[in-house]
This record gives sequence, C-alpha cells and structure tokens, in this order.
Amino acid sequence: MQIGDPITQKRMFDFLIRARDKSLYRFITDNGAGGLSSSIGEMSEECGGCRLDLSLAPLKYPGLAPWEILISEAQERMSLAVPPENLEAFMEMAQRFGVEATVLGSFTDSGIFHMLYGEKTVAYLPLSFMHAGLPPMQIPARWEQPVHPEPVIAELSDYTRDLTDLLSSLNICSKESVVRRYDHEVQGGSVVKPFTGVNNDGPSDAAVVRPILDSFEAVVVGHGIAPRYSDIDAYHMAANVIDEGLRNYVAVGGSLDLVAGLDNFCWCDPVLSERTPDGPYKMAQLVRANKALYDYCTAFSMPLISGKDSMKNDFYDGTTKISIPPTLLFSVIGKMEDARLAVTMDVKRPGDLVYLLGGTADELGGSEYLAQKGFVGNSVPKVDAKAALATYRAYHGALNSGLVASCHDLSDGGLAVAAAESAFAGGFGISADLAKVPFKGEAAGRSDQVLLFSESASRLLVTVRAEKAEAFEKAMAGTVLAKIGEVSAEPTLAIAGLSGSIVVKSELSQLKAAWQAPLKDL
Repeated sequence: MQIGDPITQKRMFDFLIRARDKSLYRFITDNGAGGLSSSIGEMSEECGGCRLDLSLAPLKYPGLAPWEILISEAQERMSLAVPPENLEAFMEMAQRFGVEATVLGSFTDSGIFHMLYGEKTVAYLPLSFMHAGLPPMQIPARWEQPVHPEPVIAELSDYTRDLTDLLSSLNICSKESVVRRYDHEVQGGSVVKPFTGVNNDGPSDAAVVRPILDSFEAVVVGHGIAPRYSDIDAYHMAANVIDEGLRNYVAVGGSLDLVAGLDNFCWCDPVLSERTPDGPYKMAQLVRANKALYDYCTAFSMPLISGKDSMKNDFYDGTTKISIPPTLLFSVIGKMEDARLAVTMDVKRPGDLVYLLGGTADELGGSEYLAQKGFVGNSVPKVDAKAALATYRAYHGALNSGLVASCHDLSDGGLAVAAAESAFAGGFGISADLAKVPFKGEAAGRSDQVLLFSESASRLLVTVRAEKAEAFEKAMAGTVLAKIGEVSAEPTLAIAGLSGSIVVKSELSQLKAAWQAPLKDL
C-alpha cells in the first residue's frame, strides 16, 4: 500500500513550480497507476521512444525486481523530460530544495519502449503495440430506469425529532474528530478552514487558502458527493455532485471566471460475468454519469483538469458479493481575487435577514430524510444548469459588493439542516417561515415535509444585514429568491409551517449536541 508523505510532496511541488518558471523541463507527468510503465510509456509516445535503466531508480528498500520497479505506484514521484543543456541547473535546484532527482535514461525516436536493468534488457516493446496493439474492450451496457416503492409518510405537526435524527446521521454529523487529525494550518495560509463560527466548530462549505502570503489572492476548493442518488439515476447523481461542488465553491467566494473540476470515480465492477450478472446495468450507470459530466461541465464552462477512477470496488468471498454504490466525488478548484471578501456559513448577528436562493421542488428521492425512514423514492433532484449559473453569478456579484453576511449551501438534509448548522455555528437563532419558500412544481407536492427536507439542487441560505437588503435584492434581480426569516438573539431554531404553526423548534445547544455526538469520541 502506498504511504504518502505530505512534507516530501510539498518540497517537490515547490521545486517543480520554480523549475517550471525557469523553463528547466519540457514535459511532466505523475507516477500514478502503473508507475513508470505508464508515465514513461505515455511521454514516449510524444517523441517516439525511450531507453531507461531501472537499476538507477532510487528505492525505498532493497530487493525489488525490475518488474516491480517498473510498475510500482509509490507516492511523491513525477517523471520529467529535461533538455540536456538544462540538466545541471535542474539538478542543482533540486538539491537546494531537498528533492531527490535521478536521471534514468533518455527519450528517443526509436519507436521502442526499451527498459534495461543494468546491461540486461527487461522490456522491449514497440510503442505502436503498447498504445494500439490490443483491441479496445467491448463492454455491454443496458439502462433500465429503476422504480422504487413510492413512500407515503404521514405529515406531522412537529418535525423537530426528525431534524435531530438527521443531524445525527453519519452522512451529516460532525466529522471534526477525524478532520482535526490533519494539519490545515501549515504556513498559516488558510483563510476559511474546515470548521468555522463562534467556536470554530461549524461545517465550512469550502476551503480558502492564500498560497502566497504577501498576496490576498486565494485558492478555493469545494467538493460534492451524493451516492444515494445513484439508486435512482447515476446521471442525476453526477449532475448533483457537480452542482454541489460548484455551489460550495461559490458560497465562500470562488470566482466563476477561473474555475476547474476534478472527477473522482469510485465504482463497482461493470463487466458482465457469472459474479456480476447486473454488469450491463452498472456499465450503463457509468455511461450516464459520464454523460452528465459532459453536459454539466460544458454548461458551467468548467474544464476537467484531473481526476481518478477506482473500479471494481466489490467484496466477494466466494459466496456473497457486496458492491459499493456508484459514486462520484466532484472537486472544484479555482481562484478568489481577494481573500478578505471570503464568506463563511455561520450567522453573524441578530436582526440580519435570511434569504433562500433557488427554488425548492418535491424532490425527496435519494434524500437523507427518506433514508432515515427506510425508503429510496423516485423523485431525485434535477439540476437546471442555466438557472443555477444565473444564481451563482448574481450571488458572486453581491458577495464582491460586500452585501453578504453569511452563506451556507443546501445539500444533505435540505433547508432544515442548513438552517440548523448556520444557526448553531454562529451562536444565534433563526426564525423562518416555510410559506415564504419559493416552490417549483405542482402545488400538490408542496408540504412542510418537502420544504424542510427536500434536497433540490442549486440552493443557498444567505443572511444579509437589514440595511443592505434592498441592494442585495437588486443584485439578485432575475433569479429565484425569497426573504424567509430573520436571525434572532434567542439561541433557538424556530420554523413555521405552511399553516402558520411552528413545526420545528429547538435550542441550538440540543441541535449541536445531536450533530456532534455520533463521532465525537472516535
């Protein structure tokens, strides 16, 4: 198993950026899957060949066979093409940065992938065969829309218990006991950290980091993940995680003018076999997820600059096979011109007005709420890319104008969970009215249950100072939004239902305790 070393990695990255700026190398790729066999094999295709001596490769311990050196996936390694005239300067800079650099051989135009171990040839393959010698796999795919039992859940007069149960669910509860094991303060450049709020324990939507400490320019990183939606349709699963990653990124202040995505697949075995009779369906799920990647990243003008795929995540003991749900973690990275404008998710002061951006629909399918009740449902959230982009652009303009006090994205658990998290992170209460929540769809689908827990996409919960409300609404003109409540001095979350009666009411301390309890002592 590869064991990463973040300190070694940081030294290497610093060196590579400096060497790049001095044009000391022409080509670079990482040693990921397949190690040197993959990186050098790919790079060799550009020039037409290579000749390497694997015995020169630095090893972490002795005894590795040539084939092991060739395919090892040890971490913190990059392969580079350095012009001979730059080699001395390149090696000298590597030494100054404390980075191990070794010349293994050279690129050629021989048409051959030639690997030696000392004087002995251990691999000699035509590049034409390596890259095109085998026919591509033909994997059957067959899509059938699954239909789950449609849940019928009785309406309640009080959903406070349902909210606390959701806050305690493993997909929503605080992960602080895990996150605190990792250093997010190296060099002191983090602006928005994993946790925020009056006690620095509220869940941040995204990270904001100043990599250059004498500049206010910042890097913003957000993520989206929603594997439950794959039980209904992997296309909409992928669409939602793309939107969630971008939504988290935008919430803190990320710019839409310089942003990119990374698609990280963790998938089950999609190849038809005796052990995988549903392989064609799983393959169709993969195809649909990739189609959503194309559709939505194109709509958001967001290039995919990297990613990963981990297939065949299945357990099989000879009798029982267990597969993970088709999962896409979508990461978003981009720039913020001025980190001083960054916004966090915690409410800031009593009297601030609470706005909900984006429309809510009867889309409980695949939600945490239905999962708590033992259902999947069928009405998975749908992403309207055009409307989402309009909301995000308008919000970004309002943020840059200093009109936003706090912002939290709505995802797992919907409005009720987002309001609870924003309130207990800031230490002030929220009073909200579901009758004011913008609803899209048939009126018959509008209920307290749906408005509280639907996970409809592209929504943000924003607080604004009262004196800036008019300017904020003007900045958001042409988008769907509504003023649904107010921040209160009383440390209580109180949400009125469609009938006007209170359907959620709880002290913030109780909500926070429910959220923190499950993994607190992990």
